Amino acid sequence: MAGFPIHRVRRLDLRVTPWRWPFAQARRAAIDSHFAGLRRRTPQLWNGRVLLGRDPVFDGDTFHAEYFETDFASFIAWRDWGYPDATVFNGFGMGALRGRDGAYALGEMAAHTANAGQIYFAAGTPDLDDIRDGKVDIAGSVAREVAEETGLTQADYRAAEAWDCVVAGPLIALMRDLASDLDGEALRRRIEANLARQATPELAAIHLMRSRRDITPAVPPYMAAFLTARLPEAGIA
Repeated sequence: MAGFPIHRVRRLDLRVTPWRWPFAQARRAAIDSHFAGLRRRTPQLWNGRVLLGRDPVFDGDTFHAEYFETDFASFIAWRDWGYPDATVFNGFGMGALRGRDGAYALGEMAAHTANAGQIYFAAGTPDLDDIRDGKVDIAGSVAREVAEETGLTQADYRAAEAWDCVVAGPLIALMRDLASDLDGEALRRRIEANLARQATPELAAIHLMRSRRDITPAVPPYMAAFLTARLPEAGIA
């Protein structure tokens, strides 16, 4: 998969600074109208506060960036309108959950979510709960998203020290390997059992990726780039 640079770093330096987003101010009325239309189709959407990034720099083993607070409606309009402001990016953590047999476990987003039908690692745009001492705690964000989406806690896997940062234009996916002692099928059964106990789970299904042949068009291209670099051409023995 060409076109998606992957930077491996060991440190994330993501400072939160006060900043007013000119895009959100200039297009406020159109943003509110767009979000109202989305809510008519998907009433569960909530206009909470999220964190987006500016000025990304990869320097040796560290990724530096400035983050700022905005509303979800502005973020989703920016996304849906093709990322018209190229000065900001969505820098989010992803938990690359992998079984002991090498199979990656990904979730298919449920119909009531903003990314319905797409297949992802547990992930989420960081929000105000992820701020620690003036910085974005992506490790904490990943742990929270994994727990919310799969029911797995930090005691259920070993998190790698390194981060693989996949750059896809206005998106920077900060991926961290999470190694489970369960094999892929056992991991899927455990997550599916947790989903069955939830009234409105974020995930509709669990997909195992054992080889590049398992990657489908429902997997976003930047994630396909990561998986292509990690998985064999044929099935895992």
